[in-house]
Amino acid sequence: MKLICLIVGVLMTLNPEAVSGEALTLERIFASPDLSGTSLRALKMSPDGQRVTYLQGKAENKDQYDLWEYHIGAAQKRLLVDSNELLDGEEVLSDEEKARRERQRLANVKGIISYAWSEDGKALLFPMNGDLFVYQLADKSIRQLTQTDEFETDAKFSPQGNYVSFIRAQNVFVVNITTGEEQQLTTDGGGLIKNGMAEFVAQEEMDRDTGYWWSPDEKHIAFLQVDESPVAVTKRYEINADDIEVIEQRYPYTGEDNVKIKLATVNLANDAIQWIDIGKNEDIYIARVGWLPDSKQVSYQWQSRNQQTLKLRFADLKGQSKDIVTENSNTWINLHHDLHFLATGQFIWASERSGFKHLYLYDQQGQLIKTLTSGDWVVDAIEGVDEGNQWIYFTGSLDSPLEKQLYRLNYAQDSMPEKISNKAGFYAITMDGSAQHYIAQWSDRNHPTQTSLHQADGKQIAWLNENKVDKNHPYYPYAKNHLDNEFGELKAADGQALHYRMIKPQGFDANKKYPVFQYVYGGPHVQYVTKSWGRWIEQYMAQQGFIVFVLDNRGSDRRGMKFESALYKQMGTPELADQLVGTNYLKSLPYVAADKVGFFGWSYGGFMTLKALTNAPDDYALGVSVAPVTDFALYDTHYTERYMSTPQLNPDGYRKTAMFDNAKNIKKPLLLIHGMADDNVLFLNSTKMIKVLQDEGILFDTMIYPGGKHGISGKKPQFHVYSTITDYFIKHLQAAE
Repeated sequence: MKLICLIVGVLMTLNPEAVSGEALTLERIFASPDLSGTSLRALKMSPDGQRVTYLQGKAENKDQYDLWEYHIGAAQKRLLVDSNELLDGEEVLSDEEKARRERQRLANVKGIISYAWSEDGKALLFPMNGDLFVYQLADKSIRQLTQTDEFETDAKFSPQGNYVSFIRAQNVFVVNITTGEEQQLTTDGGGLIKNGMAEFVAQEEMDRDTGYWWSPDEKHIAFLQVDESPVAVTKRYEINADDIEVIEQRYPYTGEDNVKIKLATVNLANDAIQWIDIGKNEDIYIARVGWLPDSKQVSYQWQSRNQQTLKLRFADLKGQSKDIVTENSNTWINLHHDLHFLATGQFIWASERSGFKHLYLYDQQGQLIKTLTSGDWVVDAIEGVDEGNQWIYFTGSLDSPLEKQLYRLNYAQDSMPEKISNKAGFYAITMDGSAQHYIAQWSDRNHPTQTSLHQADGKQIAWLNENKVDKNHPYYPYAKNHLDNEFGELKAADGQALHYRMIKPQGFDANKKYPVFQYVYGGPHVQYVTKSWGRWIEQYMAQQGFIVFVLDNRGSDRRGMKFESALYKQMGTPELADQLVGTNYLKSLPYVAADKVGFFGWSYGGFMTLKALTNAPDDYALGVSVAPVTDFALYDTHYTERYMSTPQLNPDGYRKTAMFDNAKNIKKPLLLIHGMADDNVLFLNSTKMIKVLQDEGILFDTMIYPGGKHGISGKKPQFHVYSTITDYFIKHLQAAE
């Protein structure tokens, strides 16, 4: 149940010659066509390295996606698969698929949601309307593989392309693509038993949304079996405009029982299942699973319940396990996807043992060969490995913690990282399997995301989406009023650097005093102060006469474990102390109205807003809190215990982190906003806070959204919620004209 940060942003390239100067309005931000122009989703390189594929909205309906390609040999963009060819009429989703899409933040997307390439690059797999379709590129034919009343989910091509696997009725199936013959590999799934499926906390907190994995030789599938019986049933109420749904859910509250989990392999030749010995302790997590290249061993990552121990283990086909690498921490260990096996039998592994995430080379027995990267900066992710030339490509913060760049180094030599990307800013990289080409999605604060195709050495091949703000772009009329970000650095109480950015108001006059829109997230695994494109709400508020101020406090992402782990067992305390460093700096500036600093945040930022108004009531003029956690005892095991331990072991920490004891301290205007069908941060968080505020006689404002999930998504609800937020600041802080 990952706490999300809502991003209201736009992807475009600002044209310095733009001469238009219309004022940005919320009506225009949330109207059609989107100010962002063209946006691309699910960018992938085909296995043969000849195509870039991506999902793009239809011209007449940008929420319905088709599959497009850029063919490298032909140097041409073209429509590859029209979603209307796969789906006749409105798509009907199962409850499981609705929940799955909500966790993947795809609740409002239609058409082609996901797709997969076959390993030979000759076919594509599409899940649509609960069934599965295979598209053959050679003759452009579409074949429907399944046609049942039940829903097939988590579909995959087998490594050699002979089968498609999927989950149906909580069991693992495969279908032979040539013959169409189905084979059911597990039979005991159903009710509280789920085979091959990711449990709730795996999807929400571990970045794992599957529960089964093919061996490279297609002879076996490794799968997890989840038994939900230990988890207590809780009732969750989703209040819609015209009805109330009572949803009974097995929800693992922090400190309470988790699911039981088992790991097995199944042999496709005879359906024989071999259970893997993962140890006697059942109160653990299986965070990652995969196969070694020879198909003779399964790799899996065993994580202790307190998340202070992580073991990389290998298990043979007889089910015997051995520890290969063990990581320990006094606080917690962050999970990652950076395990890469080489043909030599060696493997690359990421660890934060130095205090910063770096890469290490091991032999197959778990003996460290050498450290590949080091220093007071972080590796974000392994992006690709070229074994022929012994290059490893990775993104990281070597140049600056405010940037994400692409680097490479030769893992067989003692070499230093070489930067491949060539512009300051933030890159998201998608590389092909042999690391010969990559897709770059780049932005900075004044040049939002451009998507381009490159050779591995950085040479650009083509634009996939230049997204230039010319006279035909919907943002063109407003581009002249786009405001710059100023970056700076302050010091936390322990001396660590705190990065901030500031947008000064439209028509800034240093002789005036301006109110402040202080925008916060503040929680783990999120970084707001970056040299990447931003959020519409910031530009809008600056154009309304506010100074916009954003600071990344301790606990934020990409700064190393010392910076991140400061919040251990005391969430909200060091974060607020750092935000107050920023607030006090603001109040020292001659052009800031010290009595008009307002605080706004969503999700963890909503929690931080309430923390500010209850624990620093004299420092802020108002607070707007959206979808806040008010008591982490209401949150799930994996997320909450990582940072807070359990309520049984850390009762004072939970009590101090909750909002209720200090609610009586609130003196300034508070606007509390929540979706009434939020299945991430439950609406119960706000109803408990509302009751406490009423009992304390604290006057406050509230806005609730029937049917609203955690992001309160959809153009009309988004327009309403942001109109409510901005109006509250303008009304109470009287923005300077």
